[in-house]
Amino acid sequence: MANHSLTEHITQAPLDQRPVPCILMRGGTSRGPFFLESDLPRDDATRNRVLLAAMGSPDPRQIDGLGGAHPLTSKAGIVRPSTTPGVDFDFLFAQLQPDNDSVDITPNCGNMLAAVLPFALERGLFPPGDGTTTARILTLNTNMQCDVTVATPGKRLAYCGDARIDGVPGTAAPITINFLDTAGSVCPSMLPTGRTRDLVAVSGPAPFTVDATLIDNGMPMVLVRARDFGITGDETVAALDANLPLRAKLEALRLACGPLMGLGDVATKSYPKMCLVAPPEHGGALATRCFIPKVCHEAIGVLAAVTVATACVLDGSITQDIAQVAGGAVKTLSIEHPTGELSVELALDPADPQVILRAALLRTARAIMRGDVMIPASTWTGEA
Repeated sequence: MANHSLTEHITQAPLDQRPVPCILMRGGTSRGPFFLESDLPRDDATRNRVLLAAMGSPDPRQIDGLGGAHPLTSKAGIVRPSTTPGVDFDFLFAQLQPDNDSVDITPNCGNMLAAVLPFALERGLFPPGDGTTTARILTLNTNMQCDVTVATPGKRLAYCGDARIDGVPGTAAPITINFLDTAGSVCPSMLPTGRTRDLVAVSGPAPFTVDATLIDNGMPMVLVRARDFGITGDETVAALDANLPLRAKLEALRLACGPLMGLGDVATKSYPKMCLVAPPEHGGALATRCFIPKVCHEAIGVLAAVTVATACVLDGSITQDIAQVAGGAVKTLSIEHPTGELSVELALDPADPQVILRAALLRTARAIMRGDVMIPASTWTGEA
């Protein structure tokens, strides 16, 4: 039987719905629709309305859209051929939320980044190599470049393989990401306060002070010791989400750290992420429980892992008396999280071990559905 797409059999579209081409993709431990920039409105306000309608936000269940009622499945990717010399594709990441109408294009997402090259190959934007295909991608959110390599045996994209990443069931073809310039992705610098450790004072009804590392090597993050918050750091995600006093205390700390990191008022922003660190439980470098920023992550974000791994090799950081780090100029650090681990390879400058030359890691991705997402026609009228 011939393999025809559903759209070939639809003869009449509803008058009050507008189709927008997309591919629903999993990238690492995240998921969301990917669009060509040319298939979306040209102005930002209309584009954001289209993304919100496509995802079904704001609604905690996102019942009227593609969203999965969680920040990790409330993401979107927008791709275009790049005009930057030496770069193949530009990628704009959009973080949406189930229960509000925000569309945040400020931070990166290393998980969704893993799906950019597969999406480009699916859409015929790039010639596949024989065996593997590598493309340079510019993340427009923070002007960060990286080289991404995917499996293309016989010059055809492959999703199946033996690579396994924690937080995703089964195995898949490996996707390697080599980050070229992650320091100070959103903050003014990798260490926005100029220090590897700060004593942060939090005011309010229940004031407190706590040691923290404020760092951005791909993702703005606040790292604190789990023990300083009365927990061990091996708690389940459900237990941490149910710990309302802990969540309130972390949010108060996050709001206090925003200005210190050069981020201003972060009350409505999805960063900085909060990370509780503890000694490793399963032979890794460090155990983590990350908040994104107000609920606990089931795993850890790609660029969050890069940033945590970076803290592990910096003298004086909050991780120094906790992390297990081997010697050598090239280090592989296994960052433990609630559903497993994520390994990050860091290359240090032999002349200055506090300088990170390269960060690389492995992800997987898969196309879940191809077609059109239907949005109310009133969301996007004309050719805005």
